[in-house]
Amino acid sequence: MGFFQKETSYVGIDIGINGVKVVELAKKDGKPVLVNYGFSEDVNFKGDAWSNDAKKIAGVVNKVCDDSGIKNKNVVSALPTFAVFSSIINIPEVAKEDLDYTIEWEAKKVIPLPIEDMILDWKKIENKTDVVQKGSNYLLTGAPKTLVKKQLDIFREAGLNLLSLETETFSLIRSLLGNNKSAVILLEIGAGTTDVSLIENAIPIFSRSIDVGGDMITKTISEHLNIGLERAEQFKYDLGIVSMESDDNIVPKLIMDALSAVVNEIKYVISMYENRTGKKAEKVVLSGGSVLLPGLTNYLAKVLDMNVVIGDPWSFVVCPDDIRPMLNEIGPRMSVAVGLALRNFK
Repeated sequence: MGFFQKETSYVGIDIGINGVKVVELAKKDGKPVLVNYGFSEDVNFKGDAWSNDAKKIAGVVNKVCDDSGIKNKNVVSALPTFAVFSSIINIPEVAKEDLDYTIEWEAKKVIPLPIEDMILDWKKIENKTDVVQKGSNYLLTGAPKTLVKKQLDIFREAGLNLLSLETETFSLIRSLLGNNKSAVILLEIGAGTTDVSLIENAIPIFSRSIDVGGDMITKTISEHLNIGLERAEQFKYDLGIVSMESDDNIVPKLIMDALSAVVNEIKYVISMYENRTGKKAEKVVLSGGSVLLPGLTNYLAKVLDMNVVIGDPWSFVVCPDDIRPMLNEIGPRMSVAVGLALRNFK
């Protein structure tokens, strides 16, 4: 599902608040095969200073592509989930020529921003149950025009042909869930935000975003221990959420406190889904660079009383065996880029 015309592309570029991830795939014997990948490790622009400077971002995109040997100029990119509005709306049976107007009218009821400032996209959801419903359900997506323009400016500055934009959530569904139609919680813990999405039949039923991410956890450790951010980041990944028997384990407790809002958000989404459908989510699938915190998977499994796993974006891609350990290590942060590169594989 995208905002532009669909064309075949095998290069996915994920631009986050702290850097860029790129994946190039090729089709061989009908299967996606990893050709190149790369990411920026030391970007000197963070927050607004980074995300609002199209020229700086374009320079990093070009550098990552050049360093990775990626020559393909046709690319697909993503819009951050927290910046895009999505909702499932029910539309009564109307004449085909009236559908656009009807959907835009309904969009005004659910999107809290002026419709004229948004780019709307929608997709009909097939009824896969025995429940008889009036009209049809549509997945409505709205992206601010300013956000889309920023993406266009970045890739124009980079000299790349942006074929399509889609919401990050769809990329994650493609790379981590594949054809799994059961109800799954997707938890993406990024540098600046965390997105919690309930996915069913490969469709995001609802999503919520909170301003808690890896950077905030690092900052919390830095402030409480009065140490630099670089050392706090090292503490975070050295200790994680482990060894809670002793009162001296300050760092794990700080991480748990910082993640309490994330846990509450997951519980809220699970409860909402169960109350609406009477069904339970099958599992929680983790993604994002911060999900590699030691002990995080076991901790979430315990507090949520659910199966929690780290998603593997390479599971649907043919990869060289000799670099598998490296790919597994960086996998959580590459999930969106892989999903983008997989966009047109059938």
